[in-house]
This record gives sequence, C-alpha cells and structure tokens, in this order.
Amino acid sequence: MNEANENYGFFAMLDRMQYIARWGLMRNSRTENIKEHSFDVAVIAQCLALMYNRNHKDSTIDPYQAAAYGLYHDCTEILTGDLPTPIKYRNKEITKAYKEVESEAAETLVSLLPEDLRTEYLDLLDPQYLGDNGKEMKKIVKAADKIAAYIKCIRERSSGSMEFSSAQETLREAIEKMELPEADEFMERFVPPFGYTLDQLNNG
Repeated sequence: MNEANENYGFFAMLDRMQYIARWGLMRNSRTENIKEHSFDVAVIAQCLALMYNRNHKDSTIDPYQAAAYGLYHDCTEILTGDLPTPIKYRNKEITKAYKEVESEAAETLVSLLPEDLRTEYLDLLDPQYLGDNGKEMKKIVKAADKIAAYIKCIRERSSGSMEFSSAQETLREAIEKMELPEADEFMERFVPPFGYTLDQLNNG
C-alpha cells in the first residue's frame, strides 16, 4: 500500500491523554487529566519564554516552540502512566531508569507516524533531542509544569480541599529554588487571580 494511503494512530493515541489522571494518590474535588494539564503548561511556557526574551536581549528562545514542548511534555505518559513525583525522583537510579523508559515510549509513539514526520515529533516528545537552547528551554517548561501544578493546588483549596495544602507549599518552594525570575514574576502577577471568584475576575 502507498504510504500516503496508510492509517497512522499517533493522534488517536494522543487523544487518550484525557484518560490519564494526574494526582492519583490525592483526593481530588475535580480530577485533572494530562491532556488539560498539558494545555496549562503550554500557555504558561509560552509566557515564560516571552518574558525570558524580554529580559535577555540575546536570547533565541522561540516562545511558540516553548508552547509546543509544553503541549507535548507529558505525552509519553500515555504509555508509562503518571508516576507520582515522590517516586520518580526518590533517587538517581529511579530517575535515570524512568527517563530511559520515557525515551523508549517516545520512540514507540513516533513509530505511529509516517517516517517523514518522525524526527520533528521525536524532538518534541524527548527532551534529550533539544538543540542549542536545550538547557533554557527545559528550565522554562519545567517551571511551567510546576506552576500549572501549583495552580491545580489553588483550585483544589478554593473548593475546600485541604488535601493539597502540603503539595502547594512544596511546589512554591520548588519554583523559588529554580531561581528563574520569569517564573517568580508569573507567580506574582498571574497566579493570584486563580483564587478569585468570577465576579472578582470580571471586575478586574
């Protein structure tokens, strides 16, 4: 069969991100899946990249590429599942092993694409393939990931759940320790309204 007429399951597989729940060990007032979380990470990463370029005139970070990396950063969890952070980073051996599993999952996912698209998508799915801006891009997307998780904690606490109190404090400390001014600015200027009511948002 001509490759142009073949069917490829890549995007149908990505659609299954909606079935992978985050915060599996926590009692949620509303379950969050990795598909919606990835959108949050993407829009935050784009903003952080814009701020980074504003603060570093010689930066070549592409904000739209940052958004794309944010959008795809958890796709491998379709195959690996969402491993709780305390387990994932318990020690260097577990972290290294999990990264290897993630790389294999990325290879498996891109195999569901036509060959002429695989390289570009592998770049998005596996951070080890990031180019010259790899270090900065990873830090921006990692910060966006943590900020999105912090916002989830705010939502949960606004709903009356105290289950996320400790996680919220841990995430705030982790974001501060990253020493990324753009993340600190986002936390100060954009995060507080997530605890507002709709009327408060509408009234500025």
